[in-house]
Amino acid sequence: MSDIAIRVEKIGKLYHIGERENYKTLRDIITNTIYAPFRWFNNISPSKSRNLQSEDIIWALKDVSFEVKHGEVIGIIGRNGAGKSTLLKILSRITEPTEGYIKIHGRVGSLLEVGTGFHPELTGRENLYLNGAILGMKRSEIAKNFDEIVAFAEVEKFIDTPVKHYSSGMYMRLAFAVAAHMEIEILVVDEVLAVGDIVFQKKCLGKMEDVAKKGRTVLFVSHNMAAVKKLCTKGILLEYGSIVKNGSTEDVVNSYLDNNIPVQEFKPIRIDALGLEIQKITLNKDAEGVVLPFKPLSITLDIFAGNDVTGIGLQVMITKDTIDGILFSSNTKQTKDIDVCLRKGMNKITCLISNFNLCSGKYMLGFAIDCPNVCWHYYNYNVLSFDAQETMNGLWMTLPNYSHFYLDHRWIITN
Repeated sequence: MSDIAIRVEKIGKLYHIGERENYKTLRDIITNTIYAPFRWFNNISPSKSRNLQSEDIIWALKDVSFEVKHGEVIGIIGRNGAGKSTLLKILSRITEPTEGYIKIHGRVGSLLEVGTGFHPELTGRENLYLNGAILGMKRSEIAKNFDEIVAFAEVEKFIDTPVKHYSSGMYMRLAFAVAAHMEIEILVVDEVLAVGDIVFQKKCLGKMEDVAKKGRTVLFVSHNMAAVKKLCTKGILLEYGSIVKNGSTEDVVNSYLDNNIPVQEFKPIRIDALGLEIQKITLNKDAEGVVLPFKPLSITLDIFAGNDVTGIGLQVMITKDTIDGILFSSNTKQTKDIDVCLRKGMNKITCLISNFNLCSGKYMLGFAIDCPNVCWHYYNYNVLSFDAQETMNGLWMTLPNYSHFYLDHRWIITN
C-alpha cells in the first residue's frame, strides 16, 4: 500500500464572476461521467473552451500541486481569498476542479460548515443520525459512537429535545461532536475552532489532537497560527490561489507572518446578522506611526448600527507573530461597569490599556463580537497589525529583545 494519502496534481478552479451554475439534468450528469476520464487524461475541462482572458473570470486556484502522506497533519494557511476553502471543497468532492486531478487513498470526512444538515424541528438524537448520514457515516458507526458523541457535546439531558430550543453553544457542540467522531482515514477541517467560547475551542482542539495521534491524515485550515503550530506537522501557504511555500509548520507560518501581515489599515467589517458595520478600529500611535510601549494604549471601534442592539459582547485580542496564543484579551462581558447598548447610527467604543507593557515587535489585533448564548457572529485573530517600538533618549532601540513582556524591575551592583 502506498504511503501517499492525497496527491494533488496541477489543479485549478475557475469561476465566472456573476454567473450562477445551472442545475444539472440526469443527461448532463451521465455525459460528464462518460467524458470525465478523457478530461482527466488530457488535463482539460469544458471550461477550457471558454475565453479565459475575460475580465469576468477569476482563478480561485491555479497550478496547485502537493502530496500528503498517511498520518500527516497539514496546516493550510493564507489570507482571506487565497483559495483555502476552495481547495478543501475540491478535496471533499463538493466541487470539481476546472483543471488537474486529485488522487485520494482512504475515506474522507469533511468538517467545513458546522451544523450543515441540522433540522430545527428534529430532536438532537434524530439530527445526530441525520447529520452523521450526511457526513458519510453508517448507521452502525453512529450507534457505536452515540454515547461518546452525546457526552462530548454535553447535551445528555436535551438529546430528545428539538434543536430549535437549543442555545447556539449547544447546537455547535453537537454538530462538532458528530463530525469529530467519524471513523475515517482523512479528515478535512475548515476553521471550525473559531466558533464557540474558549472552553469549547480548547475541547475541539484537544479532540483534533486525539484524531492526529491515532494516525489519521488531517488537513486543517485556520487563521489561528497558535493552533496551526500546535496541531500540524507541515504547512502549506497559499497566496492568490497558488502555493508559495510548502514545508515545516514553523517555516510556513513565519513566511506568512513576515510577508502577509505588514502594518496594515483596517478594512470595514459587515455583520449582517446584527445589522452592524465596524467601520474603523484605531490605535493611538506616535508621529512615526508606531505604538509606544510602556504608555497608555487605546483601541477605539467605530460601529454603525442599523437599529438599536443590546446584549452583545465585544472582545479585543493582541497576539504576536513569534509566540503561540493570545497575549492580551478583554471582553466587555467580563467588565461589570459597562453594558454594551448600541444605538441606531454611529457608536464609538474604546478599550483603554493603562500601560502597554509589551516589548518591541510586530503585533496583531484581533476582534470578536457575539450575542447571548455564545453565538459568535465574527471572530478574527488579525483584523489589523501594528508595530511597537521602544525608545531610549529619543532614539529607536536596536538591541535584540527575546522576551514579550516588560516587568518593572531594576539591577543592583554591589562591590
